[in-house]
Amino acid sequence: MKDYQKQLEKLRTDAAECKLISDLATDPAKRGLFDRLALHLTTLADQVELAMIEAVKVRKG
Repeated sequence: MKDYQKQLEKLRTDAAECKLISDLATDPAKRGLFDRLALHLTTLADQVELAMIEAVKVRKG
């Protein structure tokens, strides 16, 4: 479970960094690319978090 938590933290950090780059980018194409990456990474992080919650529920029975 610790591996999942580490991956979740990394995904959230990467998403935040992409969002920051998007916010600071002056080139519209770069802004759009990093905004989409931030959204994608956030979605992945949400899915990992849901999987972790489900795994805990299954363990507790």
